[in-house]
Amino acid sequence: MWHVYIVECIDLSLYTGITLDVDRRVKEHNHSAKSAKSLRYKRPVRLVHTEMFKTHSEAARREYEIKHWKREEKLKLITGA
Repeated sequence: MWHVYIVECIDLSLYTGITLDVDRRVKEHNHSAKSAKSLRYKRPVRLVHTEMFKTHSEAARREYEIKHWKREEKLKLITGA
């Protein structure tokens, strides 16, 4: 299954991505050179939201949608408000 995830960075910014293994990806963001370049100076990150999809294309569409939301909309998704 593909996952869309949101992590919160140490500066409170939010990063959205997709992966097959959320735990591995969060560890990479926190400890590896394989981290997204934009997160390397915002560590540690904390997982705050995940969604599962059957296909990569479904997950990629959802990631694209969330990435274009304003911060307030992302926070509503995270908190369930």
